[in-house]
Amino acid sequence: MTPEGCSPPARRRAARRRRPQPPDRLGAVPRIFLSPPHLSGRELDLLRDAVESNWVAPLGPHVDAFERELAALVGVPHALALSSGTAALHLALVALGVGSGDEVACSSFTFSASANPIRYVGATPVFVDADPGTWTMDPELLAEALAERPRIRAVVAVDLYGQCCDYDAIAAVCAERGVAIIQDAAESLGATYRNRPAGAQGAVAACSFNGNKVITTSGGGMLLSRDADLVAHARKLSTQAREPAPHYEHVEIGFNYRLSNLLAAVGRAQLEMLRERVAARRRVNERYRELLAGVPGISFMPEAPYGRSNCWLTCIVVDPDEAGTDRESIRLALEGEDIESRPLWKPMHLQPVYATAPAYGGGVSAALFERGLCLPSGSALTASDQERIVETLLATRR
Repeated sequence: MTPEGCSPPARRRAARRRRPQPPDRLGAVPRIFLSPPHLSGRELDLLRDAVESNWVAPLGPHVDAFERELAALVGVPHALALSSGTAALHLALVALGVGSGDEVACSSFTFSASANPIRYVGATPVFVDADPGTWTMDPELLAEALAERPRIRAVVAVDLYGQCCDYDAIAAVCAERGVAIIQDAAESLGATYRNRPAGAQGAVAACSFNGNKVITTSGGGMLLSRDADLVAHARKLSTQAREPAPHYEHVEIGFNYRLSNLLAAVGRAQLEMLRERVAARRRVNERYRELLAGVPGISFMPEAPYGRSNCWLTCIVVDPDEAGTDRESIRLALEGEDIESRPLWKPMHLQPVYATAPAYGGGVSAALFERGLCLPSGSALTASDQERIVETLLATRR
């Protein structure tokens, strides 16, 4: 078929192939990724220091410094650098004494890593739907779950797409039963809740430095808490629960969860740029809102009045009746232009692996999954990249 006989998006692709494009190293137009790493250049300096000092294995001076610096930034006294955010959630549950026979309330609208550690410790997840005004855990549904299920020992409250949960409301509900709050802050580092940094709201919090997060160590995480004993226990567990003896002595099961000194060096350089990276992602979010202002059937994730999101990912919801297009048509059109996007999280209560788990509510997160899309949101995304993305999106409208 000739370009003239193609659909409008196909014609644009054909025209783009004919006109000069800024090449990457292989001569192709670079793919636009959803949330790629954004390095500052300082990473090489600190990596060089780690290599030259011969501290390349887990633990080391950069690990210690990374823990101190992140704890100071968040405003909690204790931090433990780990191999992933999932490891932090797992250790939080173990250190809180959650185990077989217990239940843990967990946000349903999240990635599976929020829920899987509950199963690691032998407990049962109880999924709680999202509040439509924030997309985070609904405190009223949580109260209902706590009232009906006396075996719930902890709550994993997930900060979603860079926005904190309403922790005052959640804490008020949990205080009645003495239930511990585990803050899954994997997506919210750099955000705030009532003018306080994300990560300081729960009894314990878990951060992630996966490659797609606002800052990255390529892979890594952090456990944060005001409880010195809890963090000390988690620290012991993270190094195979070795006892203080000249030989290897173990009285409890441990894990190999510590962060390497090399990755901590990368994390320290990234942490220096956190404020700038959050500001850039918020600008990306604002620009999308400007470019799509007034387009029927396209709405954005609301920003809760109690906090400030880091806008890790910019998320839209597409009403097919009003928009003249749908989520999947947009996603496929973007992919056809070598632009990565992703549906919103499929709720845990709809996942086959959790089909038998109890759930409270579910319709809000199910509807968001059905119609929602995450747009490319990297802190290095250019204005021209965003125009290309929005042009492709709008071309799908009938």
